[in-house]
Amino acid sequence: MFHYDNGLVLTRGRLAVDFRRRQPCGFVSHAHADHMARHELALATPATARLYRHRLGDRLRVLEMPYRAPLEFGGLRLTAYPAGHCLGSAMLLADDGDTRLLYTGDFKLAASLTAEPAELPHADILVMESTFGLPRYRLPRRDSVIEQLLAEVRTALASAQTPVIHAYALGKAQEVTKILTTAGISVQQHPVTYAVSRVYAACGMDLGSDTATVGEYTDRPLAGHAVVTLPRGMKNHRLPGLGATRSIAVTGWANDSGARYRLGVDVALPLSDHADFDDLCAAVAQVNPRQVFCTHGPREFVDHLRSAGFDAQPLSPDRQRQLF
Repeated sequence: MFHYDNGLVLTRGRLAVDFRRRQPCGFVSHAHADHMARHELALATPATARLYRHRLGDRLRVLEMPYRAPLEFGGLRLTAYPAGHCLGSAMLLADDGDTRLLYTGDFKLAASLTAEPAELPHADILVMESTFGLPRYRLPRRDSVIEQLLAEVRTALASAQTPVIHAYALGKAQEVTKILTTAGISVQQHPVTYAVSRVYAACGMDLGSDTATVGEYTDRPLAGHAVVTLPRGMKNHRLPGLGATRSIAVTGWANDSGARYRLGVDVALPLSDHADFDDLCAAVAQVNPRQVFCTHGPREFVDHLRSAGFDAQPLSPDRQRQLF
């Protein structure tokens, strides 16, 4: 049995999944604030464990779950699979011997320079994140968006402007940084972002390249460097001494018309760490479940899956249903 209350509970194993409130035992799919809490015991991949402790405290108890290594827990066999969302992000497969349930957490099927490619095992029941579950969120090809990003950064540098990229401190910022350094552009990061990047490095994910470096922003921009800072809506995103800038937001929501005005930037580019509409549909087809429960997305996606022949339902806070 499960119930949903800002997270999923596998009752047979008494395992809370991605709860934002402290639980006796919780699976943390990745280390974003909306998917974790200071649980008495957390289950997470090794990279997520490091990032989780970095963000919430060194003394937290974590049982590490390497990818594809089954763990027996409360009558269930639990296996973590890469989710492609950010470093350490994982899907959770729970198997009681009769029924297999796959919880995706946030995931992305497109390639990433800083996360293992997503893997989608077959499951009888799929509980999936569906953020971009509307057809208008068919995002452009990743390589074309990267070309746009690099062109904007190079144009700014050639115009004696500092390119300032606004991105979440964990995940998107490291992905953007690696894209830039791979293209030979050195990066200065907001101190909060740089601290996360040091954890990435400790996990073996070096964000620099042979021709470009990554450093912490202090009091001024360095010539020829791009600056990666926090999203404009977040506290302390401003950095001192930037001077003339060209601001760039990188988010799937940039697919909306007028996004740059809403985000308060010069340019908004649809570079996402979530599956877009077509990849959400592809994920369901690949898992081929008999039931689908959708979270964190529009009801219209449930309707789309039903029209495609799937037994799909929204997973809402007041819903309780027997799974195992």
